[in-house]
Amino acid sequence: MLGIGIVGLPNVGKSTLFNAITKAGVEAANYPFATIDKNVGVVPVPDRRLAALAELYRRDGTLPPIHPTTVEFVDIAGLVKGASQGEGLGNQFLANIREVAAIAHVVRCFEDDDVVHVAGRVDPLADVDVIDTELALADLATLERRADKLRRSAKGNPDDAALLALTERLREGLDAGVPVRAQGETVPPDLGLLTAKPVIYVANVAEDDLVGGNAHVEAVRERAAKEGAEVVVVSARIEAELAELDAEEAAAFLADLGVERSGLERLIETGYRTLDLITFFTAGEKEVRAWTVRDGALAPEAAGEIHSDMERGFIRAETVLWDVLVEAGSIAAARAAGRLRTEGKGYRVQDGDVMHVLFNV
Repeated sequence: MLGIGIVGLPNVGKSTLFNAITKAGVEAANYPFATIDKNVGVVPVPDRRLAALAELYRRDGTLPPIHPTTVEFVDIAGLVKGASQGEGLGNQFLANIREVAAIAHVVRCFEDDDVVHVAGRVDPLADVDVIDTELALADLATLERRADKLRRSAKGNPDDAALLALTERLREGLDAGVPVRAQGETVPPDLGLLTAKPVIYVANVAEDDLVGGNAHVEAVRERAAKEGAEVVVVSARIEAELAELDAEEAAAFLADLGVERSGLERLIETGYRTLDLITFFTAGEKEVRAWTVRDGALAPEAAGEIHSDMERGFIRAETVLWDVLVEAGSIAAARAAGRLRTEGKGYRVQDGDVMHVLFNV
């Protein structure tokens, strides 16, 4: 499951966005954030390919059940000053970030006299710096602790000596204001560095700026480009309105705004791309289901997402790209046209593959 932690300073729209995309109805809290609870919402991943595949298996006017894959959003308890010291709410803030695969950093890019910003003025880059500084300080403390241990074991141990040198380079980069993810280093996951996690910047704008953006959005984009990160422009208020509409009404509302897809869809798509994830499908008369694997996963690993027995007893997989299958009209037609492939254990799964796994245990 894809876990994305939503972070942001008070009054930037973080919890409003979370409530909208999860329809969880969790009350947004103003500064100071008064709870250390982690709010989690699991939402289906919108994927138009599922409906197209389901049409192939319509029987007597009835479609098979459709099961999209899901994404987990975590509304992470608000940052308090000194979080890097690991006390109270700050400790909970850092602990929750450690648990997610990526960070969606919501920054305020709208002016509203009725919503007072915690800093007194709208400055998204300053907001980013506040949270980045706390994460960097936490990472510096982590690296210092690891370096202390490595100094004792590095002599005569080339691996530890190399890791010690890496920690020193990472510390130098952090001291210079460069997050680990932007330092170009290959970092072992067990270091547990917070600034190594991929970040998506979520620029929260007013409705009028949703299509064209504004100067605040451009500033965030410049910052993101330096880190190799992506920016998703959303209006949390619009997302809240969309959450109350059915699919047809939401589509009409988006069309009136001149927007093709909701902020949720764009955020999920960006999250998948950021984490190098892809989707494959299983399809038949009983159900059509989407599955998520990392880009580069081999066929047995994908089979294991369906059931562990399939990975253990994997023999081969019959595979066809979803659009090829839709064009052919059926698996039988795709097989007759020579478009259905038989792939072995070394096959690298492609985004959009429809797979039928043969296994024996």
